[in-house]
Amino acid sequence: MPRYKLTIEYDGAPFCGWQSQADQITVQGVLTKAVTALTGETVPVQGAGRTDAGVHARGQVASVELGKEWETDTVRDALNAHMRPHPVAVLKAERAAGDFNARMSAVKRHYFYRIVNRRPDLTFDRKYAWRVVRPLDAEAMHAAAQRLVGKFDFTTFRSTECQAKSPDKTLDQLDVVRVGEEVHVFASARSFLHNQVRSMVGSLVNTGLTGPGSWTADDLTRALEARDRAACGQVAPPDGLYLMRVDY
Repeated sequence: MPRYKLTIEYDGAPFCGWQSQADQITVQGVLTKAVTALTGETVPVQGAGRTDAGVHARGQVASVELGKEWETDTVRDALNAHMRPHPVAVLKAERAAGDFNARMSAVKRHYFYRIVNRRPDLTFDRKYAWRVVRPLDAEAMHAAAQRLVGKFDFTTFRSTECQAKSPDKTLDQLDVVRVGEEVHVFASARSFLHNQVRSMVGSLVNTGLTGPGSWTADDLTRALEARDRAACGQVAPPDGLYLMRVDY
């Protein structure tokens, strides 16, 4: 059967995450229903990343096998029509090799986290960024972040509900930059543990603070080496997290 690679973007705010759940609206569930509406078939839709409730995507990837061959533009446009008015869109549909699997074939995933560092409340960006009121030193955050780049046991930054067989991951990039009143965090790796990016971002914010609750880079290293979830700092909310791209 012909297999398709779908590149997808979505606003995660109204969804209970990517993965299908009974009696909950999820991105995978909406996409699966759209495939059924197009083809009359109920077939599995495999995603590259199981984003949590409230997490957004600019470049999520999914793979699906259809019972017959369709023009790629028809697949894209028809799925989008069937998913309206949900805030999710197939940006591109491509024919893929028979062994392509959106999750297993991925070689790197790229995430972006957006912090707005200001005292006034967020209005337009309320569900799309994390407002941090206290001033942040982005350069200190970036310097501390380099302590996490490499292969480590990331148990400290792993959700207690994580189902990964091993806590060992290789983090290829963790960069922090200031852009005006915003602080941006970029993370890249072949794969991540459940809540790993949000846990790292929350702890990095501690390294950017001064005064009560602030951490040094050495404190971050000690938290990593503790291999203990209790050593993690605050966990950043899902609002500011975006799955930007998946490499194959």
